[in-house]
Amino acid sequence: MNATSPEAAAPGRIVLLTTSHRVAPGLLSWPAWQALRSADRVLCADGAHPQLPYLREAGIPVDEAAPTAQELIDTCAGGRTVVVVATGEGESALTDGLARLAGTGRVAMPELELLPASYDLPGARLLDLVQVMDRIRVECPWSSQQTHKGLAKYGIEEAYELVEAIEDGDRDELREELGDVLLQVVFHSRIAEEDPEAPFSIDDVAGGIVTKLIHRHPHVFGDETATTPEEVKEHWLRTKAEEKRRESVTEGIPLGQPGLALAAKLASRVRTAGLDVPLPTGDGIGYELLAMAVRAEAAGVDPEAALRVAARAYRDAVRAAEGVPS
Repeated sequence: MNATSPEAAAPGRIVLLTTSHRVAPGLLSWPAWQALRSADRVLCADGAHPQLPYLREAGIPVDEAAPTAQELIDTCAGGRTVVVVATGEGESALTDGLARLAGTGRVAMPELELLPASYDLPGARLLDLVQVMDRIRVECPWSSQQTHKGLAKYGIEEAYELVEAIEDGDRDELREELGDVLLQVVFHSRIAEEDPEAPFSIDDVAGGIVTKLIHRHPHVFGDETATTPEEVKEHWLRTKAEEKRRESVTEGIPLGQPGLALAAKLASRVRTAGLDVPLPTGDGIGYELLAMAVRAEAAGVDPEAALRVAARAYRDAVRAAEGVPS
């Protein structure tokens, strides 16, 4: 083979190998392993890259190097394949340089391939949230001092803001408010890890709800059958009753919730249990509202939501009277 042969003039191939820090190192796709094993050279600018020990253990030599775009092109000359293991920050300087050289039209560019070696699973960004919360809890002067009690009011506020986003039908706002509610869960779980007597973590929280969901859906994860929402609710209530072993249907109902919602929840428990409980009588608007909430619940109407709809209409009427756009 001489210097003017097609093989010598071939520009070669660059494979930019990306990995996810949310997947355990060494768990790479089969195409990634094939590219690594068949490469003429494997480069990585980060000597502490978490994948490197596993690549070397697999017998793949990796050179710690950060070539410029032109140097990389020169390395590929003669039809060679070079795999670049991308750092966590990406390889923007390198790819930008390659793009500039390609744009000149004067450089024989190697074939460039972007090869994801590992993929995020659904829910992978939750790991990022946990890591960010860990750092904030340690390094932020405000967050490091927060307690469950101190954060309680924010949980209530975020829940109401979520409801408002749902009622407004604003998808962007809904996504943001769901994130704010999720933050409360992760924040409280991080605080709970520090409890000296009964610590628990976000994994304990997630594990608990997974166990509960599986147990309360025997028609999905077990042998029982449910073909209607009513049958699903029956399964849920039965398994919940078995878990809680409550003496009264009123147990577990938070008394601090808004009055109409509280009345409707009590009425729902009474109706579901088949109890015949006369409504208490008395003077004042409270008893009238109680009766209205019970009637609404029996008719399948959420009285709290219905009142909010009416109140929002009233707000719009007030703004109209003031000449203020809604």
